[in-house]
Amino acid sequence: MLMKMLCPTRWKRFHWQGDRYGSVRQAMTNDDASAMPASPRLPGEAGLHRRCNPGEGGSAHAVLTETAPLPVKTGERERTVRAARSRIYLTKGRMRELCRRQFARGLRLAAGLLTAALLLAQASPAFAYVAFVSNEKGNTVSVIDTDTWTVTKTIKVGQRPRGIAFTRDGKFVMVAVGDDDTIQVIDAKKMEVVDTLPSGPDPELFAQDAAGKTLYVANENDNTVTVLDLEKRVRIGDVQVGVEPEGMMLSPDGKILICTSETTNMAHFIDTATRKIVANVLVDARPRYAEFKTDGSELWVSAEIGGTVSIIDPAKREVTGKIKFAVPGLRSEAIQPVGISLTKDGKTGFVALGPANRVAVVDGATHEVKKYLLVGQRVWHMEFTPDEKYLLVTNGVSNDVSVIDVAAQKVIKTIQVGELPWGITIAQP
Repeated sequence: MLMKMLCPTRWKRFHWQGDRYGSVRQAMTNDDASAMPASPRLPGEAGLHRRCNPGEGGSAHAVLTETAPLPVKTGERERTVRAARSRIYLTKGRMRELCRRQFARGLRLAAGLLTAALLLAQASPAFAYVAFVSNEKGNTVSVIDTDTWTVTKTIKVGQRPRGIAFTRDGKFVMVAVGDDDTIQVIDAKKMEVVDTLPSGPDPELFAQDAAGKTLYVANENDNTVTVLDLEKRVRIGDVQVGVEPEGMMLSPDGKILICTSETTNMAHFIDTATRKIVANVLVDARPRYAEFKTDGSELWVSAEIGGTVSIIDPAKREVTGKIKFAVPGLRSEAIQPVGISLTKDGKTGFVALGPANRVAVVDGATHEVKKYLLVGQRVWHMEFTPDEKYLLVTNGVSNDVSVIDVAAQKVIKTIQVGELPWGITIAQP
């Protein structure tokens, strides 16, 4: 049957003349037999192999098969059929092997491409964030690309810019220009000032609610906190606080606003619903900044002249501990804590130490100082990139920004910006 399927025409002639093979073999002479061409594949089986290869029909043997059937020795038919069948199986096996090899090659190629993609993803940052730095004396805002760590734009703003932050939708950057007694609004795409917001005299730092609808501004010269409606861009209220208010921070639930007053040496707890002070906590001299842990369990307040960070229990509204600093080779009065940044998990705190030119790394649970990182001169404020891989620090006297690798806890880069950099904000993805 196999021969019938492979060579149906010649199979018919082979079958019909099969009973004549013996007589034809006897009629052939030795010369005739020696003249038959041998198969290059299997010697001795040339006849049937030629019949199954139409492309060889032009040979002398093809003429012979048209005129007379070939002689077949005893058992030759079975051997020839078996050989042909094995050739077919060999061909199928070879094809399967080639398919397996091709499939394996494709898998290896896909794996290689996937590995290359993963390595590229690891080598490149997932997001290129944009940082805006207020330059207090230069009256400018420097724009930093955190992919290349270079300044890509310098924006001219009002007099003495300090506090700076993105709006919640990421479309605008607000900057407090103290000597102009206003809050200027920068379009984050156009990179230019497009609007102003009202404030009291000498605005310094501000905080906004989670919805981005209300802004609270500390006005240093009239001892008030101004409350602004960001959607209508109008002033909707004031809260009287201590002398020279500066630090501003909202609790994670948005119910309590913290305002630190430098001369009164207090952290004021303000109820955002009633806009009334509900508690005053005394801290060390000249408190400059306040920061909540993400879970609201602690409030950290820096005291610039006191040289400490007070740990406050927000529920009890009392100081439960203090962080003190000692940098080898520096006098205690040179250590002046200002900006504070806490990781989202609350395990690590970073404290800017002003003219000590250091950032202290603090254990968030034990409140022990783990190490000091040398940065630029007169370090002010700090901001994490949204993925918390880096912490950017402004250095007022050296006119630069230090980049800290958070995991490695070391400074990896310095970026030159404008004159007397003070505040910093980074766009959220």
